[in-house]
Amino acid sequence: MDQETLGSVVLLAIVTLISVVQNAFFASKVEHESKHCNGKGIQRPGSSAFDRVYTANQNCGHAYPTFLAVLWCAGLLCSQAPAAFAGLMYLFVRQKYFVGYLGERTQSTPGYLFGKRIILFLFLMSVAGILNYYLIYFFGSDFEMHIKTITSAISPLLLIP
Repeated sequence: MDQETLGSVVLLAIVTLISVVQNAFFASKVEHESKHCNGKGIQRPGSSAFDRVYTANQNCGHAYPTFLAVLWCAGLLCSQAPAAFAGLMYLFVRQKYFVGYLGERTQSTPGYLFGKRIILFLFLMSVAGILNYYLIYFFGSDFEMHIKTITSAISPLLLIP
């Protein structure tokens, strides 16, 4: 793979690898809670502490494929840096959601809602990239620089709760 191609995906790859480490952390929390509650390997639901950790892990796992799809689509079709920034923000709020779910379930709501907003942003970036492709294909108009400028300007707004 040449340096130019690698440079266009390296940030996305870094965010993906960080998300893998985060998934391993979540799984280790489930394993730890299972052993702590039962003392013999994986426990079935029944302990409220185990249930919370297990459910938080499952909820994060259910949204993970969607996150990866929109992260990579937004980064490849639109702009890598804002997509990677949004991906890091998503991982942060997913951590907040997981930790919040371990307390009272209402503590996880802000992380969940913020995560949905980031997924929407990545989805809209992907759609903008696809629309730009078809504008070039059918009309010869390239709005790539405008789209990159807009997404770079909007991505810091994701920090506003």
